[in-house]
Amino acid sequence: MNDYQIRTALKHDLEFAYRSDTDTVILEELGLRHGAARVDLVVVNGSMHGFELKSDRDTLKRLPRQAALYSGVLDYITLVVARRHVEEGTRLIPHWWGIKLTDLSRDGVVDIIDIRKPTENPSPDRLAIAKLLWRSEALALLEEVGGADGLRSKPRGMIHARVAEMLNLDLLRARVRRQLRCRTNWRSGELRTSGGG
Repeated sequence: MNDYQIRTALKHDLEFAYRSDTDTVILEELGLRHGAARVDLVVVNGSMHGFELKSDRDTLKRLPRQAALYSGVLDYITLVVARRHVEEGTRLIPHWWGIKLTDLSRDGVVDIIDIRKPTENPSPDRLAIAKLLWRSEALALLEEVGGADGLRSKPRGMIHARVAEMLNLDLLRARVRRQLRCRTNWRSGELRTSGGG
């Protein structure tokens, strides 16, 4: 079983689960922290739920670093893992991450089984969340809240830092989620699928 098979099966399950929810988008290969990492799939609606896939052909060498980067940004995270990685994968991720097991049935269908449900991220990082916004989006948000003065020509790092400083966590999360759902001009590699058909 390879990454493509798992991704296809999981994406199908997610699209089916959110088929009537027009406020949900499913993003593939979402870049975090200015491209330091990419999450395989992210469901964005009233929260951001990321899914990291590890097939039989993958190793778990990058998982500790991925776990650290993802855990600063996403509200919920689930590791979707082949049977051979379940035990080690469970040791390498935080206790609040969910785990799904993938298995190939005799008729060649990928089954995805819940092992552990995720719980909400206990320690999100406001700056890491702000970095999901493109520079222009972050600056527009600062314009709205009266915090753009002196920053219009500054680098994105300074703009993101001001966003993280000015907005409380709940408002920041809500605005970032809204922007991700509304964004239409995605960069190459970041694909968007709408819920609701």
